[in-house]
Amino acid sequence: MSADSFVSAASIRDRFASAMSRMYQDEVPQYGTLLALVADINARTLADDPALAKRMAAANELDRLSVERHGAIRVGTPAELSVLTRLFAVMGMAPVGYYDLAAAGVPVHSTAFRPVNTEALSINPFRLFTSLLRLDLIGDADLRERAADILAQRDIFTPRVRELIARFEIDGGLAEAEADEFVTEAIETFRWHENATVDYATYEALAAEHRLIADVVCFRGPHINHLTPRTLDIDAAQAAMPEYGITPKAIIEGPPQRAVPILLRQTSFKALEESIRFAGDTEGRHTARFGEIEQRGVALTPDGRALYDRLLAAAQTYKSSSNADYQAALAGIFEEFPDDLETLRRRELAYFRYEAVGEATSDTAAPTDDHSALEALLAAGRIKAHPIVYEDFLPVSAAGIFQSNLGNGEAGNGAAAASQAALEEALGRPVIDPFALYAEIEAESKRIALDTLLGPRATAV
Repeated sequence: MSADSFVSAASIRDRFASAMSRMYQDEVPQYGTLLALVADINARTLADDPALAKRMAAANELDRLSVERHGAIRVGTPAELSVLTRLFAVMGMAPVGYYDLAAAGVPVHSTAFRPVNTEALSINPFRLFTSLLRLDLIGDADLRERAADILAQRDIFTPRVRELIARFEIDGGLAEAEADEFVTEAIETFRWHENATVDYATYEALAAEHRLIADVVCFRGPHINHLTPRTLDIDAAQAAMPEYGITPKAIIEGPPQRAVPILLRQTSFKALEESIRFAGDTEGRHTARFGEIEQRGVALTPDGRALYDRLLAAAQTYKSSSNADYQAALAGIFEEFPDDLETLRRRELAYFRYEAVGEATSDTAAPTDDHSALEALLAAGRIKAHPIVYEDFLPVSAAGIFQSNLGNGEAGNGAAAASQAALEEALGRPVIDPFALYAEIEAESKRIALDTLLGPRATAV
């Protein structure tokens, strides 16, 4: 079969993301309410801010807005994560970044599977934040061994999806019918099951160690625990949630409201308390699944991220107050962070994608160097600089969302050493450095823009 007859990875990812959203809406009806709220807020924001609408249209970001989602799952073993890496590869998703949530008392480490190039992101930027349980952080040796035995007895993948993954790897792609079957089979891994695989006493023992451990170990698979639509105004969404019958978490995570949003802001509604039937026919309750909203801004360079981290750390003493008080304190502290695109670009605090306007003309002056050429063409309006959307996650925000939906006062081993090497061994490949990825996108866009207007360049910008 020729490569031309294969369905593209981006198309399979788009189908999978849509199927996941439909499934989660059926399982958690309040998620559908969340989608309606975000759609209303986004439409209102774009209508009230024509400049934002124009800027997003110019950067080809409007089409992806309505389909944009991220989800989160938690797996129990390296073997499970290894197969997931292969499953996500079918959809053009690679592991980006390493997140050590153990430092915040959550016994997992994580990566984000997502598309990595500009074209794939514009089609559907679906991301799945994937965490691997760290059994080594279970203090009780007998309980640790018990959890490992339980996980060893389950298979979270259907036999057919394993076959289709292997077919993709051998043939280099999937045909139309196979792609649809792959989506149907893959979704089964992430479906909710109200029947636990353990008895109530085992569940209680694991939950006493950490409620997330019980969530990972005691069920048939890594049920999707939230899906997250993207809003253009998370403060408006937070304020509107009660009007839609949704109770938001107390604090919006991430940076403050700004004229130029940076990185990622997140809020959520409290996790649902759901009826569970345990082995032995005992009934109980379990809390795991919730709804989340995010607002994404521009990706920051290492210098920009260092400034962000320093300012955010200074604001943590205010976090126990109300959201309004915390946001006011945060805004004051972040006055040090430039809040206009041109300053962020010139100071190299954020990443930008450059686009040539028109074609080369005979009156284009020969530049002395590429940097000077770029700045001159920007000033002349011949090149446009678009902020690159941050496609990843913030460890502090991720941990904050996890903890707010697991209950207060969860204990954890904050001193546990991170182990990126162990996660990469389970993945079967290194995680991609997000800074390197954004820098590569920026550098390539500069080269293409200058080549378009000035001819092929011999040097990098």
